[in-house]
Amino acid sequence: MQVFTTPRKIIITCHKWLAISLNKEVIALGFTPDRVFQTGVELTGTVQDCIRLNLNLRCASQVMYSLKSFICNDPNELHQQLVSIPWETVIAPNGYFSVTSNVFHPSISTNLFANLRVKDAIVDHMREVANQRPSTGSELSGVVVYLFWKNDEAEIFLDTSGETLAKHGYRKLPGTAPMLEALAAATILSTKWDKNAPFVNPMCGSGTLAIEAALIATNRVPGLLRSNYAFMHILGYEKAMYEIENAKLKEQIIKLPGLKIIASDISKRAIDTAKTNAEVAGVAHLIYFQDCDFENTNVPEAQEGAVVMFNPEYGERLGYEAELEATYARMGDFLKNKCKGYLGYIFTGNLELAKKIRLKPSRRIEFYNATIDCRLLEYEMYAGTKRTDKLVDKGEEENGLINT
Repeated sequence: MQVFTTPRKIIITCHKWLAISLNKEVIALGFTPDRVFQTGVELTGTVQDCIRLNLNLRCASQVMYSLKSFICNDPNELHQQLVSIPWETVIAPNGYFSVTSNVFHPSISTNLFANLRVKDAIVDHMREVANQRPSTGSELSGVVVYLFWKNDEAEIFLDTSGETLAKHGYRKLPGTAPMLEALAAATILSTKWDKNAPFVNPMCGSGTLAIEAALIATNRVPGLLRSNYAFMHILGYEKAMYEIENAKLKEQIIKLPGLKIIASDISKRAIDTAKTNAEVAGVAHLIYFQDCDFENTNVPEAQEGAVVMFNPEYGERLGYEAELEATYARMGDFLKNKCKGYLGYIFTGNLELAKKIRLKPSRRIEFYNATIDCRLLEYEMYAGTKRTDKLVDKGEEENGLINT
């Protein structure tokens, strides 16, 4: 198997409801998706293509290259199907590999047992053809093999990512209940933000939204902050394959001298954490940090496509709903009084609390934060009176009773 040059099915996984943003990223990279589903995107390509995908995607979790799909009814069939794959073409006889899986079959009570059967098949094959067996363990530090098995349909993949892509590598100090980087990127990509306009993030916490905004605006991709992927350990990998793609990452960075990204938080500790994370991400010079209550956040003069974005607590993990009601009401007042001309966004997992904002959202975009059903609420904060089309009595208009 020449996996670096042979086109096969590629599945790019993501967290629930991020597939819309992920699909746009994939298309922007020049690929044509074959299928989009709730937790991923499918396309056709080589492991060489997987290298580019791994380095550039913001909303993805894993990039999987399919080796074989088959009908499977029990663990013995699983072993029989997998032992026939020429594993010596992808795993070095003296190398290291690990196995992960998602299995939904009555014969399997735990994924660990399925993982063991996959390991046994690979080791048995390698002993047969190479008279040697690779090492194996749980750490994702070598070749990673992934099994998906649901009902009687199974498929075995090379996970070309290894450690998840959803973490972008800059958050050395996570803060309290931080937003996953891939989720933060997807929420920003779902807004109507013009990347040349201001982006204001009150209550910034560990800074994830502000940092992701700076990364997106300047086209800095996650691959700039990571140097180890599972594809690097697959037989046939040549360092030049990675170096060519990696060299492009710095070349595609955009300079925006007028970029205005403001992040504020009432906690000095949170601001210090956010600054540290921004420095690791290489964007600290692009973000103005302010230690203050969110109502005192510096809001630049509005321009088309400017955004104010909140990710407040919503009672599930950090606070109590009654204590947060006043905060949500204040957020609504802040948007109404200080953010005229902006697009306001509030990400929350508590729609009852969202009612306290007392503003009508123009859009509600569905997301999940771990297992919590969330919404990104959009508010259009008009600088003047919003004009609406409606039938007007001609007499009223002529008598000046209606302003036109």
